[in-house]
Formats: sequence, C-alpha cells, structure tokens
Amino acid sequence: MSETAISVRGLETRFGTNVVHENLDLDVYREEVLGLVGGSGTGKSVLLNTIVGLRQPDAGHIEVLGQDMATGDAKTRAALRRRWGVLFQDGALFSSLTVLQNIEVPLRFHTKISPALRQELAAVKLSLAGLPPDAGPKYPGELSGGMRKRAGLARALALDPDILFLDEPTAGLDPIGAASFDSLIGDLRASLGLTVVMVTHDLDSLYAICDRVAVLVDRRVKVGTIEELVREPDPWIREYFGGPRGRQAGQAHDRT
Repeated sequence: MSETAISVRGLETRFGTNVVHENLDLDVYREEVLGLVGGSGTGKSVLLNTIVGLRQPDAGHIEVLGQDMATGDAKTRAALRRRWGVLFQDGALFSSLTVLQNIEVPLRFHTKISPALRQELAAVKLSLAGLPPDAGPKYPGELSGGMRKRAGLARALALDPDILFLDEPTAGLDPIGAASFDSLIGDLRASLGLTVVMVTHDLDSLYAICDRVAVLVDRRVKVGTIEELVREPDPWIREYFGGPRGRQAGQAHDRT
C-alpha cells in the first residue's frame, strides 16, 4: 500500500441541524490523483475546505503529511500550509494585481527572497502552468476563463507544494480546453511527484487522470477505482458511472 498523504477519521460537518458529513473516513495516498464527486449538497467543496483548514470540523480529526491539523503551534501549522497549493473555482485571483503579481503573493507571504528572485520564480511557474510570457503583465479581467484557471494553478504551484487541491478545475471550459487542462495536471503529477485531490463533476477528467475516485454518498465516502465503483450497488453511484454520460466517457477513454 502506498504511503498516506492525507488521513481523515470520523469527520463530522454540520450546518445547524443539517449534518453533511458523519463519521467520514478517507485516505489519500502520496502521488495519486484522487477525484472527489457527489450529488449536489453532499459537501464536496466543504470537505476540501475542511482538509485545508478553511473550516474547522465539528468532530473527527485530519492528518496531512503526518501532521495533525488540530495540534501544533501557529508556526508549525503555517509551515504545513506551505506544503500544499489550492486552485479555487475560476482561479480566485486578485483582480487588482497582474498575473505575475498574483503568483508572487504566496512567495511574499511565506518567504524572504528578493523581489528579483520572486519575479523570476513567478515567471517559471507561469510557464509551468502552460501560459505564455505575455500573460504575466495582464490583469485577470483580460484573460479567458481557461487562462485564469492556469494562472490560479501557477499561483498554487508557487511554493513547490507536495499536495495540490483543485476545486472544479475544468468547470466552464470547452472540451478541448478541459482535456488540455487534464493533460497538464497529469504531466505535473508525473514530473513533480504531486499528490492531487480534485473536486469535479467532469467524468472525462475522472477517466483521464484519476487513479481512484471518492464518492460522497449518505454523508460518507465510497472510494475505489472506477472499475470497482461501477460494481457498487448504491443507486446514485450506479447511475453516475453507468448512465449515458458515464458510459460515453468510459467508451471514449477505452478508445484512447
């Protein structure tokens, strides 16, 4: 079995009387791409935000890279947060900063390197995310949706993370743009040894780059390869992977 990068045990998430996650367990292995799917209201993005510390769990505990998220001093937790990057929907870029300045933000906050080196590293990350040099001086509002996602990805890579969290990375992209983004993530995982957790609705992405898929259902997760999940008796899972779109994605993957 591979080394565990993220361990979630007994997680409970509540909003008032509404229980979203209950006694949820999840392991993410190092250097795998794990897709996270589920129906509306199952708390996919909530789970991601809880793992990265943007929301405190109501019960349970989370370990990331061997560190319990609930323990340690502020310095220890800050050091841990440097070891992952997050791409939020549509990039979540600062509109008043250029693309290169956006990429520099984590470097400004977490390092004491010189401005010249920050700019040089930002340019490297820009290229790593598949953007041309002339995108650097532009503002987010001047970019297409796909370019904004790549700019957000470049910022997520700024600190050379061990783990990359992606929230709906291909949402709003045309099929060619989505396939290109999937390919980029796969290449980055292979070349940088990244662990990737990806919230998505995109069946093509699941087939193209995910090693395993975690399905949120009945407040918990069922985890496995797509081949394993298609044999699950749960009606939602069966319809998700065995419905018309699921069959189409699977057939397209088989042809490649």
